[in-house]
Amino acid sequence: MAPRFEDQWRTRFEEFADLRDDDAGIAGWTTTGLDARVRRFLGLWKPGEPGRWLDAGCGAGTYTRILLRHGHEVVGVDYSLPTLRKAVARELIGAVFTVADVRRLPFGPEHFDGILCLGVTQALEQSATALTELVRLLKPGGQLWIDALNGWCLIHAFGTLRRKVLGNAQHLRYESPLRVKKLCRDAGLADVRLHWMPIMPARSYSLQRVIESSPVARTLQYVPVLGALASHAFIVQATKQGRASGPAISSR
Repeated sequence: MAPRFEDQWRTRFEEFADLRDDDAGIAGWTTTGLDARVRRFLGLWKPGEPGRWLDAGCGAGTYTRILLRHGHEVVGVDYSLPTLRKAVARELIGAVFTVADVRRLPFGPEHFDGILCLGVTQALEQSATALTELVRLLKPGGQLWIDALNGWCLIHAFGTLRRKVLGNAQHLRYESPLRVKKLCRDAGLADVRLHWMPIMPARSYSLQRVIESSPVARTLQYVPVLGALASHAFIVQATKQGRASGPAISSR
C-alpha cells in the first residue's frame, strides 16, 4: 500500500532538512520562490505592538526571524524534528521551538496574540482541522495569517488535470480561495481579507519584480478574476472576533 499523502510529505520534509541547509531548500521551495513569498508577506503585514506569536509550521525559522526582529515573543512549531534542529542551529534568540503537528498543538486556548501558518496547507489533506485548531489558540482581536497554493490558477489547474489523465498521484494540494475564506468565517474569524500572490518560476524570475509592481498589484486587486487565474498562491488574513485581551495587533 502506498503511503498516505500527508505521510509522504512528512518524510519529504525530514529528508529536505537532512540534506539541505538553506531555509528555502529545507522548506521545499526554490530560493526565488521563498524570497517572493517573504516580500509579499512583508508588504502586507503590520507588526503592531510586541506580543506572543505562533509560527505554525515554522521550518528553519524564516518567519520566526521576522517576528523576532519586530520585538515579538515567538513559539515555533513543526512536525519535522530534523527541521527544528536546523531552526535551533540558527540561534534565534527569543524564540522557543517544539515538535508538534499543526492540527494538535500543546497550548491552552487563546494563548497567542497572532499566528502565522505559511507554507503548510499544501502538505495537508484538508485545512479545516488545522484552521480550527489555530483559531482555538488565538486571542480575541488577534490575527491569523494563512497561505495556500491557488487551485484556481490556470497553470495549477492544467497540471492537476494532466496528472489525472496520466494516472499520477497527487503531489501537492491546491485550495479554493473562497473555501478558505469561508472556513475562516465559520471558525469565528472576521475581517477576512484575500491577497493574491503571483510568483514566477525560477527560470523567469527576472519578471518577478514586474508582477510585484504597484500597477499589477492594483489590477489584480480590482479585477480579482485576473488574480485568481494568474496567482500561484494566496494569503488570507483574518481577525478573531471578541474583545482583545492582550497587546493590540494592528492591520491595514
